[in-house]
Amino acid sequence: MSVLVNKDSKIIVQGFTGTEGTFHATQMIEYGTNVVGGVTPGKGGTTHLDLPVFNTVKDAVDIAGADTTIIFVPPAFAADAIMEAAEAGIKVIITITEGIPVADMIKAYDYIQDKDCRLIGPNCPGVITPGEAKVGIMPGFVFKKGTVGIVSKSGTLTYEAADQVVKQGLGITTAIGIGGDPIIGTTTKEAVELLMNDPETEVIIMIGEIGGQLEADAAKWVKEDGNRKPVVGFIAGETAPKGRTMGHAGAIVGGADDTAEAKKRIMRENGIHVVDSPAEIGKKVKEILG
Repeated sequence: MSVLVNKDSKIIVQGFTGTEGTFHATQMIEYGTNVVGGVTPGKGGTTHLDLPVFNTVKDAVDIAGADTTIIFVPPAFAADAIMEAAEAGIKVIITITEGIPVADMIKAYDYIQDKDCRLIGPNCPGVITPGEAKVGIMPGFVFKKGTVGIVSKSGTLTYEAADQVVKQGLGITTAIGIGGDPIIGTTTKEAVELLMNDPETEVIIMIGEIGGQLEADAAKWVKEDGNRKPVVGFIAGETAPKGRTMGHAGAIVGGADDTAEAKKRIMRENGIHVVDSPAEIGKKVKEILG
């Protein structure tokens, strides 16, 4: 078992023939991911990277049986791409695009609420189930299969955590990059819940950052859920000044509970193993798993 993506996922790339789409689709295919085609309006009927190009997501679903999409569409059109995928019946929508206007995202977020799909991102590195499917922009070679799940707002810290876990002789079930924008499809809590319910995942690494309530909500849920599996937590942004956006659009300290310090306190109060430096993540996981 893994969550969200596996070797049986039938994946399409929206924005397939663009520079980003081409580069990352190539990497995904080399990794062994089951990419069944891509979508670029106006180029339907052609092939790209030896795979079919479709005009619409609906065509990709009807003809290639697609159930998962990764979106590399430019920011101005990306929210439409998300809604098109949801409308066409795609189950997992992974949106890499950064810089989607918030007003567009509000519309897309509302639109997909009654659809049978899960949105990951936007502004995220994607999702990887090692040895099965890499649906994202992460370096595949860093990840090895194992029993540790990762949920992270940050892309680079996802790779860092995975690298440390692997160096401890352990591995990853699925790593989920949830994205750093103010409006994202899957929250920290929802991603942690997916891994909590995955029989293969024994420990969860939860990496957050300053700004918003996502990590606090996740921590409270972990406790309410009975701390079924150990969770190792880290919050980036200890030294960030209040009121200034740091890197991600969602990384801004608004209230007292938004600081790294406050989030770490809340996480500890809810039974999460908090580390103060990302360099300690791997060691802590190893210690827990013995």
